[in-house]
Amino acid sequence: MKRLFALLATFATVLGLTAAFTPPAAAATGCKVDYTVTSQWTGGFQAGVKITNLGAPVTGWTLAFTMPAAGQKVTQGWNATWSQSGSAVTVAGVDWNRTLATGAAADVGFTGTFTGANPKPTAFTLNGVACTGSLEEPPPVPVDGTPVDVNGQLHVCGVHLCNQHNRPVQLRGMSTHGIQWFDQCYNAASLDALADDWKSDLFRIAMYVQEDGYETDPAGFTSRVNDLVDMAEDRGMYAVIDFHTLTPGDPNFNLERAKTFFASVAARNAGKKNVIYEIANEPNGVSWSAVKNYAEQVIPVIRAADPDAVVIVGTRGWSSLGVSDGSNESEVVNNPVNASNIMYAFHFYAASHKDNYRAALSRAASQLPLFVSEFGTVSATGGGAMDRTSTTAWLDLLDQLKISYANWTYSEAPESSAAFKPGTCNGSDYSSSGVLTESGALLKSRISTPDSFPTS
Repeated sequence: MKRLFALLATFATVLGLTAAFTPPAAAATGCKVDYTVTSQWTGGFQAGVKITNLGAPVTGWTLAFTMPAAGQKVTQGWNATWSQSGSAVTVAGVDWNRTLATGAAADVGFTGTFTGANPKPTAFTLNGVACTGSLEEPPPVPVDGTPVDVNGQLHVCGVHLCNQHNRPVQLRGMSTHGIQWFDQCYNAASLDALADDWKSDLFRIAMYVQEDGYETDPAGFTSRVNDLVDMAEDRGMYAVIDFHTLTPGDPNFNLERAKTFFASVAARNAGKKNVIYEIANEPNGVSWSAVKNYAEQVIPVIRAADPDAVVIVGTRGWSSLGVSDGSNESEVVNNPVNASNIMYAFHFYAASHKDNYRAALSRAASQLPLFVSEFGTVSATGGGAMDRTSTTAWLDLLDQLKISYANWTYSEAPESSAAFKPGTCNGSDYSSSGVLTESGALLKSRISTPDSFPTS
């Protein structure tokens, strides 16, 4: 038996996966598997597998299934360790999803190859017990009305973002690049496309403070932010007003500017239901206590004018909950901001930030309200090749945890994180395959799937 586990762990390493293989610690008494091919191309495909534990809680699980056709092979997987021997595939939970309570689910997935036919796998078992029930989950039922129509004024309940029906919701959308550089990309046609074609729930407005941003023209940038809030409202999207501090990394450097800016936009937009305030984009080179001190001075300014809106607070280490500084979420858990109706920002770039960041997010999500107000499909520089596998693992995890997100960026910036090819913003097409980059095409395919906003 030890030799079998060693072989499976070796196989997982060959597939490029680093999480440790863990033998099952307990047996389930029932389970359900939903298997969906999310995309397919000549000789290859991508599939998602949702495992729901219907039996007693398990700590340590292994899913097994059979590939029924010759030539069907797993090439790379995520959110678990994957191995294959012949037609038999074995999948083991990793640290952030290893425990499954009764009724809990884990979302995993893989890319694979096939020759000839590509039928669905068969003979699913969880810890050796056969999984019965549907092998394919019906798609979410689209809701009537825009995201703001359906959800109304948002608020934080427990660790979730909740709607007017007091039910947890996940918003999915896009972030601008710096509006001082790519303002031409944000017009009636592009926002129509974002709302109608991309089916986006939110539009994040990245207003840099330095780098030729707000500090050069406070009145002008405040006015432009308000215009974009109105454009998002007209299309039923939520607007995240991002006070985009980056250099210097201590948000207290901009404390007085923040108070002036947020006093203005909060007073002007207090009657709207679609506004979320993000008060410090990516604190860096600074302690959590300094960030907390900043937040506890800026939030009351917002509350004085707009007592109901959700506020997002940046975290240490470029909004990584401190992980990029060698810390972790415990510093926020043990010393939270003294304010209500707030969430904490978590940012990642999929090619740079992988299993240890996903583990931190998963741990934190059970204790803190989190909002991924910025992420990229590429490296932390904004460039390099798109990491489809890591991006998909991240998006599946955010979907599972109902954590809202905005992708960087809805722009034609000369970097691979941009959604548009160069020159797109000179035209009127913001949706077709001809204008989308690889990153843009992937995000549009994820965001445009139907929302499942609960209303009762």
